[in-house]
Amino acid sequence: MRAGIIAAGILVVFIALAGCTGNRSISSYSVDSNGILSVSCAPVTTSEEILFRNETYTKTKIVLHTQSGDVVTYLAAPDHPEAAVVYVPGAGEKPAGHEERMVRYTAAGYAFLFVDIRGNGGQTPGYPLDPQRDFSLFEKGDWPQYYLTVCDLVASRQVLSERFLVPVYAMGSSNGGRYAAVAAGVDPDFAGYVGISTSDWGIRDAVIRQGYTGDPVRFATSLEPGTYLAKISPRPVWVFHSINDPVIPFDDGKQFFLRAGEPGTFIEFSGDHGINADVDDRIIMQWAQIYGKRE
Repeated sequence: MRAGIIAAGILVVFIALAGCTGNRSISSYSVDSNGILSVSCAPVTTSEEILFRNETYTKTKIVLHTQSGDVVTYLAAPDHPEAAVVYVPGAGEKPAGHEERMVRYTAAGYAFLFVDIRGNGGQTPGYPLDPQRDFSLFEKGDWPQYYLTVCDLVASRQVLSERFLVPVYAMGSSNGGRYAAVAAGVDPDFAGYVGISTSDWGIRDAVIRQGYTGDPVRFATSLEPGTYLAKISPRPVWVFHSINDPVIPFDDGKQFFLRAGEPGTFIEFSGDHGINADVDDRIIMQWAQIYGKRE
């Protein structure tokens, strides 16, 4: 993070769209003195297009129409899944790279929703992670894109929960694992969390090293996934990391996991960085113990 990334500001209790607290028709958020984000996400409407269907599963493009723009998602699901996943991709990941994965999860009896998050270069507009830009919005009483993304994931969970009436997990790889951890900590209706090749951003530590205090630190704390990891308990947490990860060091992933409550499982997998077939096998094996194998 470059020097001067966050300018000091005066902010006491922060709620977007003042006067709308408690009104679920309008989204709002707050950040407490410890830097913990809370969100109230307005219900979304959806548009759907069936892309493929056979006797095993249906693949659908679902567009979430939110108050802050459209968010594109892709759902692969059997008719009667045992559980569902809101999957948050890492930087630059596209749905096409997960076609086989979607088939694998549906064959095992799980619905898999790929969320094309804001600013990831896909079909959903937005900008890449930019804490300075988001803090400027935070200071002005607007919605940082980071918080909008959290609401998008909450909305995605709501869509799956209402459609299938099954447990829905937040899962993400690399940067996506960071967003997914925040969403799972903020939304108690997520059944649990799966993080792959992920860790804290390090934004809070960078801000403190620059000598900032007060609101800049509070905002930076609200972005860190580790701020929310313990809040997921007693729901389960699985964190996967490879000793050979060249992007996010293994020790960073292990330190991140140590912030989780019980029940928590840290699993070293074969490969380097990001979700792969070995991770999929291990997740499905873990869930088979809970829901039974459907393959």
